[in-house]
Parts: sequence; structure tokens; C-alpha cells
Amino acid sequence: MWDDLGLAPGLLDVVAPAKPVPYLPSRLAVTELACDSVALSALALHLVSADRAGTESVAPVGLDGDRIAASFQSDRHLRIAGEKPDVWAPLSGFWRASDGWVRTHANYPHHERALRAVLGTSEETPGEEVVRLIAKRSAAELEDKAAEVGAILVAVRREATWRAHPQARALEGQPLMRVSTRPEGEPRGWTEGDGRPLAGVRVLDLTRVIAGPVAARDLAFAGADVLRVDSPALPEIPWQHLDTGHGKRTTVLDLRARADRATFDDLLARADVLVTGYRPGSLAAFGLAPEDVLDRFPGLVVGTVSAWGETGPWASRRGFDSIVQAASGIALTESPDGHTPGALPAQALDHATGHFLAAALTASLLRQRTEGGSHHVSTSLARLALTLLTAPSHTEPSAPPARPAPTQTVTTPLGPLTTATPAFTYANSATTYPAPHPWSSNPATWP
Repeated sequence: MWDDLGLAPGLLDVVAPAKPVPYLPSRLAVTELACDSVALSALALHLVSADRAGTESVAPVGLDGDRIAASFQSDRHLRIAGEKPDVWAPLSGFWRASDGWVRTHANYPHHERALRAVLGTSEETPGEEVVRLIAKRSAAELEDKAAEVGAILVAVRREATWRAHPQARALEGQPLMRVSTRPEGEPRGWTEGDGRPLAGVRVLDLTRVIAGPVAARDLAFAGADVLRVDSPALPEIPWQHLDTGHGKRTTVLDLRARADRATFDDLLARADVLVTGYRPGSLAAFGLAPEDVLDRFPGLVVGTVSAWGETGPWASRRGFDSIVQAASGIALTESPDGHTPGALPAQALDHATGHFLAAALTASLLRQRTEGGSHHVSTSLARLALTLLTAPSHTEPSAPPARPAPTQTVTTPLGPLTTATPAFTYANSATTYPAPHPWSSNPATWP
């Protein structure tokens, strides 16, 4: 990933191994993936700090394994007013089809409605009946129908089967992080700040769920002014926003409404970074495809993250970490018995992709400030999954540590909120996050 960003390999020498080793037991190299992604996000910030200080000396990057493990498993530590939220909807999970297994994701109401449409059931149909209907149809038939109606359901595959799939073949050979640069755009320079690496940087965050929000949270933790923008037609799940919303402001704008679109364009004209997490092509109708944005706003840094990548027959399909795990062979690699699907010990594709994207955005900001130009970085969960599946095996600790996971508790309008602490710290940084704003509670303005 560091090579993809065009940065000197020798800089990696300032990263020290994580102590203690994070406890993320898996047959795959999840521990290494977690440490690498957090390390690169922190290292990119250290490069910015050195540039802003006018020195070539880059501070060492230290990694706290307990922080990393807790952050990657943040949903397990989340408590709202003392209660653990239900992070999976009843119809999200693995289900038996007539010839194998499928994995569904129905946490959002509109995704549940689409899943029910696949099976021809109403919202009143009990979940048990939905599961019975899934069991009567083949996994491939269900997967194809889900793609037609916008539901999120995939057949559970073995790794070899996935590697022969046209979507996997479209991704092989591609870099983990695609980086493109245009010459248009004068260097913007760093603005006055408070000592944090990204102080003064304005970030428009058009992402949902985990990977994109984690990337934007890293930028906010480093001092950037991050404004998350959602559609009022797509309310966020409350716990999900609270788990990744630290340090950001959050607003809603309907880009189909003239006044809201004018507001958004004004925000974009004064932003330094735009990061999006919607399916490739889905924002093109609003003129927000990366190439269109960079045509209008030279000097901008644009980051995009998707489930399946920007090319291939599945590029426009919906997907999440759990869905990519199921389709790519990870779920069966993690099977407890060789037949029943399993899962990674965390939504590791999401979290790692988020930290890698934060590193790429930070590195692109540094390049823009020193060399100028307009920059676009993009990555996908499916591309990272291919790398994870082929990474060298390793030995995990046999028992969980006796130490308590590092968490923090802050006051919110919904009551006390307990979350994992930041996955990393940097020189003179805070060791905890500020309280997240309630979803959609801020004005659509830059200070």
C-alpha cells in the first residue's frame, strides 16, 4: 500500500512493532492487516507534521495493540446509556439455500424491503417464513435476483471459486490503492492551525457504514474539520453513526432540491477533501463522479471507497464487509468445521480499508500542498480481501489477554456513550475522542 502511494519505502523503518500484539484470532493475517493499516494512517500524519514543522525528521510511530484490537472490534464495546445495541438485524446473517449457503445484509429498512421483494414476501411476513423461502431456492438464483432488485445477498463461495469469478479477475493485478494525479491546481499551502497535523483542512464526508466513516474519523482526529453530509431520505442507524462519528459535524442535504444543491456546491468549492463511499457511478447523476468534481474544483483531493471496486461486472452492486467476506471465500476459510461459514474476528476489511484510505488521503494532501495538482485515490473491500487471502499465515495468541479493552465514556444527548478509544495517537494528540454529534444535528456550513 505504501508503494502504491509513491512514498519512500525507507520511511516504514520508523514504525515499531505493536506492543502488545493485538488479540484478533483468525486463520488469516488479520492481526498484521490491522497493525499495517493503522501504522500507515499514523505514519502519513507524521509526514504531514514534519512538513508543517519544516523538518525532514519523521517521528517514530508506536502502535498500541490493545487500542488497535478494541478499535477494530468497536461494535463489541459500544454501549449507549449502558445498553449494548443490536448490531445485526434479524434478517442479516448466513442462511441455508437449497444447494449451499447465502449471506444477507438487511440492517437498513430499505435493504430489508428489497430482500423481502426477492422472495415475494411482505413486511408482515415472519422472519421464519423468509428463511424457509430462502432454503427452497438455489444460492445463485437468489444472488442474481437480489442484484436485480437492489437487495444485498450473495452466495457463500470458496476462495478458488471466487478467484475464477469475473469480478475477482477484474481486481487481480490492480493496486491496493489506485492513485491518479492531474496537474491542474496550484499548491494550496497549509493554513493556520492548532498544532494538529490536519488542522485547517476541510473534509466533506459522503460515506456510510464503516470503511469511509473510519477514514474520515482518522482525519477528524488529526484536526481536520470533517462535515458529514447525508440524504434526509436515508437516515443513519443511530448506533452506527455514534460508533464512527467522533470529531465530525453532521448534516443532511437533499441534492435533488435546488437550494440544498446550491449549499452543497458552496461547501465543495471551499473544501480541501471530498471522500465518498457510495457505489461507483451512483453519484454521477449529481455531477459528483471524481473526474467531474476535479474538472470543476482543481486542487481538490478526492477519495472513493467501494465494496467491489470500480471495474468488473459487480462494480455497481451493493455490498458490505460481511458480504465481501462471504463471496470471496473468507467466510469458509474461517469455518469452524469446513462447511459452516464463519467470520473474521472483526469487520476487518472495513476498518483496515478505512485506515488505508485515510493514509492515502493524507499523503495526497501532503503532495498537493508541496507540489500542487488534483488528486484521486480509490480502493475497495474486495481488492483488500484478495490480498488478505494470500498473505502468509501466522500464529495467534492462544488466549485473550487479561487486560481490559481501552474504552472511553462521554456524555451525549442519548445518554452516556462508551466506545473504543482511538486506534493510534500521535505527538501531543489526545488519547480519547471527543463526543460525536447526534446524526444530522449541525448546520451545512464551514466555520
